[in-house]
Amino acid sequence: MERKELIRTIYLYLFSLIGLVLITIGTVRLVNLGLRTWVFTKADDMVVYPAYPKRVVEVAPGQTKEETLTPEEEEKYRREQEEYEAKNRRRERERTAAESLAMIIVGTPLFLYHWKVIERTKEEKRLGV
Repeated sequence: MERKELIRTIYLYLFSLIGLVLITIGTVRLVNLGLRTWVFTKADDMVVYPAYPKRVVEVAPGQTKEETLTPEEEEKYRREQEEYEAKNRRRERERTAAESLAMIIVGTPLFLYHWKVIERTKEEKRLGV
């Protein structure tokens, strides 16, 4: 096997492998996302200990004092935190789905093209063309 043909063969197998790895990683991530979304629904839950902010009140010019929040303000703060966490989880799921699909979309033609060239080359060698 001459050097040019060896380099071509290595290139074809390497890019076929890269395409296959992209497809595999993208598929695994999509399956993981599906399992976390529909089967293991608690896997995405974040445990956050409440850290309620304190209100700073100016009692005299240049002097401030911290006050605790009223129960209504604490409830409002807690709801805002829960809404933020829900939005963050949804955004993370969408980002994971987009990245996974991109890997599959790029990896599939990369793999198929290079593998088809490998198969065609093998067939030509077998037939002696």
